[in-house]
Amino acid sequence: MPLSPSDRPAILGGPPVRPAGPPDWPIPDPAVDAAIREAMADGSWGKYHGPHVGRLESLIARYHAATHVVLCSSGTAAVELALRGIGIGAGDEVILAAYDFKGNFQDVLAVGGTPVLVDVRPDNWNLDVNLVPAAIGPKTKAILVSHLHGGVVDMPTVVRIARDRGLAVIEDAAQMPGARIHGRVAGGWGDAAILSFGGSKLLTAGRGGALITSRDDIAQRVRLYTQRGNDAYPLSELQAAVLAPQWARLGERNSQRTAAVARLAELLAGTTGLAMFHNEPSDSQPGYYKVGFQYDPAAFGGLSRDTFAAAVRAEGIALDPGFRALHTTHSSRRFRAAGDLPNATFADERVLTLHHPVLLGSETDLHEIAAAVEKIRRHAADLS
Repeated sequence: MPLSPSDRPAILGGPPVRPAGPPDWPIPDPAVDAAIREAMADGSWGKYHGPHVGRLESLIARYHAATHVVLCSSGTAAVELALRGIGIGAGDEVILAAYDFKGNFQDVLAVGGTPVLVDVRPDNWNLDVNLVPAAIGPKTKAILVSHLHGGVVDMPTVVRIARDRGLAVIEDAAQMPGARIHGRVAGGWGDAAILSFGGSKLLTAGRGGALITSRDDIAQRVRLYTQRGNDAYPLSELQAAVLAPQWARLGERNSQRTAAVARLAELLAGTTGLAMFHNEPSDSQPGYYKVGFQYDPAAFGGLSRDTFAAAVRAEGIALDPGFRALHTTHSSRRFRAAGDLPNATFADERVLTLHHPVLLGSETDLHEIAAAVEKIRRHAADLS
């Protein structure tokens, strides 16, 4: 039977659920506008050295109960600096999840190390901490942990394993600033932690990152890289100026995003084949840069993950495939796999992520997400 023009999926030429498309990011913020005007008025926006970088470093240090913060050009640069700060070099192994941001894998290689890939949990596709002890070898020096897509890694267990085996811990909190794990802020667990201020992040300066540590030796080594000669890896005064006021609203906005995810879960509760990530520990407060879903094509008439995502995006919803699993995109000569990686392989094929700006919207915005999903389900056969 021919499709009704009003019900035809947008990818097939019908009207989209959200004609205006996904919400823009960053959103207008009077406090950020004021910070820019202040930096313009006092000339600090164009100086090598001014008040804003130091103020932001102090703010982040207090927030994470840390001794040292070093601002830099990106979250990826911050991970590289953390690796260098703990002394990772040629032949040293660093454990990380086989499903992770590719920049973390590349950073380990950049300092001469060898990534050791560990499988992920089947319910949230973050690092399976129970598999970490068996992955540790005589050359292992550190564990690099990322919290992804609203999933939360059990950091107390990671830290205990690391301390028992004499390993360092780097916590990648780029996707969840302000989140909490057992009452402690994400980014406050490891020997070093990193944040990202990239253009799509919850705290944005277009580009930027931060390394957080309470170890003097790590801070001293990192500053050898960031303060030598031409001041490598810098964050500008203007970038620091626009970040500071965003911290004041981080808690409020994180609470709003968390409430929106809970409501979205209710709206999608009857949608088989699209399950939200499960979080542990139960007293965690995750952050939502991306909302993670596990997609089952069988529930959508065999429609592939990528085609489903493209169809939902055409409806004006910022839904995308997740990361590629690291062992599927790199030569096996460049890493050591700690056993089989079935869940990471599954994640490579099944993860979907919803971008965060819509979570600060209205009830109508959330209903539109559910409507777009259901619309594509109804017409899955037309898209296969």
